[in-house]
Amino acid sequence: QVQLVESGGGLVQAGGSLRLSCTASGRTFSSYAIGWFRQAPGKEREFVAAISGSGGNTYYADSVKGRFTISKDNAKNTVYLQMNSLKPEDTAVYYCAADPVPFGDYASLRKGSYDYWGQGTQITVSS
Repeated sequence: QVQLVESGGGLVQAGGSLRLSCTASGRTFSSYAIGWFRQAPGKEREFVAAISGSGGNTYYADSVKGRFTISKDNAKNTVYLQMNSLKPEDTAVYYCAADPVPFGDYASLRKGSYDYWGQGTQITVSS
């Protein structure tokens, strides 16, 4: 069983920055692929970013590429999502998810590939 806890959400003005953290339980965290997804009201949960077990491969949705950065600290069992130049359309509940048995040192962009999910943290970007 893997438990994930997100933190760092809140209210920010457009153009501002936030950093989300996702801390996981588990003795083999370094092998987990971790993904960030978000869900806005009335919309489906969508992929934001993902990182492979080693942290060597990262993936981004086109809508956040160049503004968001995902990183992984295996010593701290934590993944970060640095979000810059935030826009009102980034407003959503953000979830981190873990795939404990990824295919090689890669990470999936599909939410169905992730077995464990955090409780989510709200990000609100005001215009």
